[in-house]
Amino acid sequence: MAASLGVVPLKSKASRTGSCLVALTLSLATLITSCSDDTGSGEAGAHPDSPPSEVTVPISASEVDVITDGAEPREVVRHQPPADATQDAVLTTSSQISQQIDDQPPQDFSTPELTLPLSAEVADVDADDQSADTDLHTVELTIGDAATPDATLDGQLSPSEGSGVDLTVQPNGAVTALRIQPAEDAPDVARSAIEQAFYQAVYRTLPFPETPIGIGAQWTVRQQVTSGITLDQTTTATLTAREGNRLTIDFVVDQKPRSSVWNLEGDSGALNIDRYVMTGTGSMTIELDKPLPVTGTVTVGGEQRYSDPEGTTQLMQTITNRVEWAAP
Repeated sequence: MAASLGVVPLKSKASRTGSCLVALTLSLATLITSCSDDTGSGEAGAHPDSPPSEVTVPISASEVDVITDGAEPREVVRHQPPADATQDAVLTTSSQISQQIDDQPPQDFSTPELTLPLSAEVADVDADDQSADTDLHTVELTIGDAATPDATLDGQLSPSEGSGVDLTVQPNGAVTALRIQPAEDAPDVARSAIEQAFYQAVYRTLPFPETPIGIGAQWTVRQQVTSGITLDQTTTATLTAREGNRLTIDFVVDQKPRSSVWNLEGDSGALNIDRYVMTGTGSMTIELDKPLPVTGTVTVGGEQRYSDPEGTTQLMQTITNRVEWAAP
């Protein structure tokens, strides 16, 4: 069930038929499968000129508002590394998910920890993209030897080495698009795991305000996240330290559903959203001349409760998602 960011937020076309959302039917009050043909954003789809395995995901726009400017000296922060800048980094993600229906035994839908070594290079925006803002830049990532403690998934990861990921980034650091080009021989399960990892990571990025800020500055980042339920995500960030191009930002994340009703995919009915709590904290260190975070960890978790309109069946979930950036 993709009820929150990181459960099943993104699926490749190859994996949709084999990995479906769990949904409650209203008439039978039992579980059925409800397969979705979107990729988590509600707008995503393969590029028309791309090979079938490639996935392009537009990322919803973010709104940045300053709470306080911080101390002097202040300046406009631009996370815009020079063309051809390179960086090696390691991205690690995981999701712990427990789900229970009424008084049935809880079920574990957790996704194993996934560690992705990355080689990044900054490139210009595609000159053929006539709608592109000239201030945008593209970060081209190549995935190295991915690893996981899960023996089944680990055996599927080796053919994924060499897969590519492109991020389109604004000068303030906001990611506006995510494109994934899996290696030709990468199995479906590995492709899906990589897609989910980057979807989590992208929605934990921190754009900066357009106005000058100094140490102690606070700002909010508001963004819509769709992963089964449409959520309003608010991140409150604080610039806690700066040494030249190296900045450290602490932040708090809060997600709230836009509606009190969850309309299920495939005309499967609807559920009442009786309780939805997803909050978390994190810290990120960024160097403005490098394309990816240098270090950082964010953990977001909470509890959700749903019921059918008749009140005969309840679904409960407990979720914890974690994203970590580190040097190799």
